[in-house]
Amino acid sequence: MSLLRFNFQSDCLGNNTEISVILPDKPMTEKPAEFYGSGKKYKVLWLLHGTFGDHTDWLRKSNIELYASEKNLAVVMPSGLNSNYVNWPSFATGYRAWDFLFDELMPLIYGWLPVSDKREDNFIAGLSMGGNGAMQYAIGHPEKFAGAASLSNAPSDLSLMKAPGYDGSAEGEAMKLFNKRVQNVVDNFGGLENYVNSVVNVWDKLPELLKEGTLPKLYFCCGTEDKLIWDKYVKFKAYAEEIGLPAAFEEFEGYTHEWRFWDLTIQRALDYFGL
Repeated sequence: MSLLRFNFQSDCLGNNTEISVILPDKPMTEKPAEFYGSGKKYKVLWLLHGTFGDHTDWLRKSNIELYASEKNLAVVMPSGLNSNYVNWPSFATGYRAWDFLFDELMPLIYGWLPVSDKREDNFIAGLSMGGNGAMQYAIGHPEKFAGAASLSNAPSDLSLMKAPGYDGSAEGEAMKLFNKRVQNVVDNFGGLENYVNSVVNVWDKLPELLKEGTLPKLYFCCGTEDKLIWDKYVKFKAYAEEIGLPAAFEEFEGYTHEWRFWDLTIQRALDYFGL
């Protein structure tokens, strides 16, 4: 495969940012002019990192380049800080991580590289924070993606945050259930009501999209020893069964929140997508 590392100034993120892109290599049997001038557009996987990561994570810690090579697949890996892949207007000059994919990165990739913009050729996946991001993007714009995978994560029922005692402040008794990160993102949206009604609320959007028949293929997985995610995953799986969500769920014995698991399950997701 060919590997592109691209640094550019982003309007949406308000600073320079970097992406890594895997592109199919020229076969030895083809001449350069024929291959590079063919006009072929490749299927693409938009692949998101987790908390504390960046655009190099998947390249350094998994075999994604090998899997992409086997499937003749382009892979685009952006950096998203610890943003939860949502917009943070109050950060610095504004850091619009949600807008970045649709308003900037997709036009860049589709316009400059041999990548297809057709829905049936676009897939999105991520691990942990990136799993949430993948679902937010796919459910927010189901017309963009044929499939979405959340590795070691799952949507949450945000209505539970409206329980009595939650007042959005550090003094509220229910606030003790949420870490500083959740407090920050709720504040970022201007309060709990706005947060629950935002792009992060995948849970409540699923029944409507299911009724409309517009959902991408969805894949969820979790390791049985993943203390961070297991309970959340189990609750979402039960909810999915309740609403009749046609998604794939896989659990793997002995795995925690770890790269061996994500290297395994990204292969499972690609197979599930039919790539």
